Amino acid sequence: MCGRYSFALTEGQVHEHFMNVEIAQVWRTSYNIAPTQHAFVITNNQPQKLQYLAWGLVPYWSNSGKNKGRLINARMEGIESKPSFRMPIRQRRCLVLADSYYEWKLYGTQKRPYRILLKNQPLMVMAGIWDSWDKDGYSVKTFSIITAPANDDVGHIHSRMPVILDTKEKQAEWLGDISLTKTKSLLSSLQNGLLKSYPVTPKVNATNYDEPDIHVEIQELPDLFS
Repeated sequence: MCGRYSFALTEGQVHEHFMNVEIAQVWRTSYNIAPTQHAFVITNNQPQKLQYLAWGLVPYWSNSGKNKGRLINARMEGIESKPSFRMPIRQRRCLVLADSYYEWKLYGTQKRPYRILLKNQPLMVMAGIWDSWDKDGYSVKTFSIITAPANDDVGHIHSRMPVILDTKEKQAEWLGDISLTKTKSLLSSLQNGLLKSYPVTPKVNATNYDEPDIHVEIQELPDLFS
């Protein structure tokens, strides 16, 4: 899965990649984005604008637009037939912007956090879906990150990983008017050799902790069960 990620990039870094996208007037960064918090995405219905949506998808047909029951991840397997995802995957796709994501590796009964990022570029673009929930004058736009089986780079940490769209061509297609067959062809694990990872401070466990030291590599602790 992908339950925490980071977006600590500059406006220039994002604009260098998405040159035609309107950058938000208020630039917000976070080293520790958690479910229900807001983050930057680019949606297919407004591909020229950076939007600030809440993480944790609320289907348009849900009885409640509050935090309860939000869907932070959507598995790629069978996504087109899941009630919460079958409409978004066809009509409401988005790019989720990050510099890295965090995953926890299990050592016996302990979980230790790792930061996972691309080796050769600062911007990580994850495949997402979004939806809009509106009722009685209250409106909320939310998104979910699509996940795939982990590749060899991160499989030793966790069995799942976000779908990473690593080229501008894939990103443009994801936002385009494409068939379901084409959409599903873009959903896959990232090829091996493009990601790196390292252990980070357990401070990342706290959803309200958002400081640069989360990105600092720490010494790998010995595995007491090896």
